[in-house]
Amino acid sequence: MNPPLPSSVAALLDRQAGDRVLLVDDVPDNLSLLHDALDEHGYTVLAATSGEAALACAAQARPDIVLLDAMMPGMDGFEVARRLKADSSTAHIPIVFMTGLTETEHLVAALQAGGVDYVTKPLDPRAVLARMQVHLQGARQARQTRQALDAFGYASIAVRSSSGRLLWQTPLARELLQLYYGTVAPQTPAPVLAWLRKCLAEMAPAGAGDGPPPPEPPRLCAELGARRLSFRLHHCIGADVEPGLGGAPGGDWLIVMREVSDVAVIRSLGLAFSLTGREAEVLYWVVKGKINRDIGEILGASPATVKKHLERVHAKLGVETRTAAAAMALTRVREMHPQWEV
Repeated sequence: MNPPLPSSVAALLDRQAGDRVLLVDDVPDNLSLLHDALDEHGYTVLAATSGEAALACAAQARPDIVLLDAMMPGMDGFEVARRLKADSSTAHIPIVFMTGLTETEHLVAALQAGGVDYVTKPLDPRAVLARMQVHLQGARQARQTRQALDAFGYASIAVRSSSGRLLWQTPLARELLQLYYGTVAPQTPAPVLAWLRKCLAEMAPAGAGDGPPPPEPPRLCAELGARRLSFRLHHCIGADVEPGLGGAPGGDWLIVMREVSDVAVIRSLGLAFSLTGREAEVLYWVVKGKINRDIGEILGASPATVKKHLERVHAKLGVETRTAAAAMALTRVREMHPQWEV
């Protein structure tokens, strides 16, 4: 594990107004040339002279873009890029390669390793700045989108449809995926990936031709007790749309998640009908259409215990059947929580 940055350094970086650029090159003259040019244009420049130092700096300082030398002793730039893209905390950072290699196979290797662009040596600071601006604009928009979603109780992830790789996730998304599926990046939960690919396959024929735009794909929902997590396919964020999946759109897709908890609904049922906490939970799941065996599994009780709770619920509500109890409870819940859905 990399040691954390000193608090004074971390605080200084957080106060910097300019974008953070991680400059990686083992040649001091190259570092000096670009450092001065970037500094003059208001960027916060972080420098590393080896692959290992670059990975440590990226993990700790989270730069907005990386300018990466392709050929370095020890760990070369291609390996650095692969490792940055393999880590969900740095996978979203755009990488621009700096290389003196102009053969097609080397440039292809740079892009395959995770680079979004390249500049050739000897370096022209003006060209480097121009290329950076293009990619920083997209990075800023993506960062602002992620921050806004988390701030309003949403969570977001980006998934590459062709490989199924989870490219990045907001902090809230990380917590929710671990809670509901027990997975961590770069693994995308299997149900989420299957849903994404099904959505894309259905979008392909609907989006062909000059007809109306395809309808919004159906949402995916996962339940955890009285909590529900919904997934909505937002839009393609990849610069290039990859073919594949039977002609379906490929690329990288932004998925927005939202968790809704029915704890307040259960509490309202208890207050409305003078039920105990467990009786309110049983009634809630009856409204949701669950049978006694299913309710017992959810609550960690036997079907016989659930039946006893339900009998007391019937008595307090003045009804004789679970259907009547569910109907009465549903009416009361919709009065108190108009937006609630079964």
